[in-house]
Amino acid sequence: MDYNNNYNNNYNNNFNNNIVDMPQPENTGSDGRKPKKHNRGMKVFAIVLAAAILVAGSGVGGAYVAKNYLASSATASTETESADSSTSDKLAVKTTNVSETDSTATTSDVSEVVANVMPSIVAISNTSDVTTNFFGQSYTQQSEGAGSGIIIGQDSSQILIVTNNHVVATEDNATNQKLTVTFGDSTSAEATIKGTESGSDLAVVAVKTSDLSSDTLNYIKIATLGDSDSVKVGQMAIAIGNALGYGQSVTVGYVSAVNREVSTEDYTMKLLQTDAAINPGNSGGALINAKGEIIGINSAKYSDTDVEGVGYAIPISTAIPIINELMNRETLSESEQAYLGIVANDVTTEYNKIYGMPVGVYVSKVSSGSPAEEAGLKMGDIITAFNGNEVTTMSDLQSRLSSTKAGATVTLTVQKYSNGTYTEKEVKVTLGSKADASSSSSNSSSSNGRSSDNSYNNDFGNFFDNSGN
Repeated sequence: MDYNNNYNNNYNNNFNNNIVDMPQPENTGSDGRKPKKHNRGMKVFAIVLAAAILVAGSGVGGAYVAKNYLASSATASTETESADSSTSDKLAVKTTNVSETDSTATTSDVSEVVANVMPSIVAISNTSDVTTNFFGQSYTQQSEGAGSGIIIGQDSSQILIVTNNHVVATEDNATNQKLTVTFGDSTSAEATIKGTESGSDLAVVAVKTSDLSSDTLNYIKIATLGDSDSVKVGQMAIAIGNALGYGQSVTVGYVSAVNREVSTEDYTMKLLQTDAAINPGNSGGALINAKGEIIGINSAKYSDTDVEGVGYAIPISTAIPIINELMNRETLSESEQAYLGIVANDVTTEYNKIYGMPVGVYVSKVSSGSPAEEAGLKMGDIITAFNGNEVTTMSDLQSRLSSTKAGATVTLTVQKYSNGTYTEKEVKVTLGSKADASSSSSNSSSSNGRSSDNSYNNDFGNFFDNSGN
């Protein structure tokens, strides 16, 4: 016990002496020799000091990292900093904003980017009445669909919104269609279709500015369009849209592939592939980069339900020329719209493979005395372009006719079958008035109609039989 007490007393005295004496100048005794040092105490002190340095070092290092990160990226206001200067560490963590020029910030937090883009994104609902016949009885029920859209233009009279064609499309026998656009401030207004193109799955709809309050007009803004041609695999991709019709939501991922060729029944497109979730309702919404620029228009239509983490978007650089054409189409009343006078259906990629026919609009019947007959169109002709713009489906053709005034002369690109091959020809057609044909619109042979699937297949067979193929 005495030994232990003496050791502890000596250790404490030596430790304290070393702490006090370390900064002092070294003294010598009267004989010129240095005083004898307590070696045992110094050894113990060295061990304690080393441990203290290790512990303190981790704290200093952590403080250094935090200080340097905040010094390089924080942009808190001077007023806020001075008001809370006594708690600068807490202030730095809770209230500083990351500079927009700091590229590292977007890798973990995209909230600011999303907040800047959100006023450009809308939700779209599509309702219509669909009548079906069942054992001689007619039943009418309302069809509902939901999608998203991007504000891409505005003038004094209208807000222009791009979306997917399939978001605004209806069934062939649908009536009373109503499109409703809901903006980010929860304001809703009715929209009209400016133009659609099913081949690219794009459509432009318009909302009258007179239907919106000044607050909503001040809230919304036109989206910034990026350059999808410069997008690289591995770059961040943020998908925004009205997922499942529940309202706007955000998913984050990366660009998985570019120029990914994706085929549907009607056409083939080259799309951006991303692992950011694109669910039903996201169609027509925005795929943006870390800068908040639109690089693609999401389309759940191309998503594969058999796999996860594979979503697609129409590259914005591909879409821009089509959008410009669609948004400048004239909206006409039905009485002003043009009339061609054919019954037709689509030559899909499937029929292209089976029969070797060009993809386009197959003419199965030409109405007597119609503009189509006067221009020389015949059964078996396939329309592939309207005034130089590609036409791949009957919906494309109908959309262009609905935005063309009666009496206009247009050029149709037609593939005519002769001697076992198709030959391309340009046909001039002076279009009639849809109003003039309305009296017989219930008869599909006298309108811009679509034949049934059964008659479509029979038409193919009869045509090739008559052609000796």
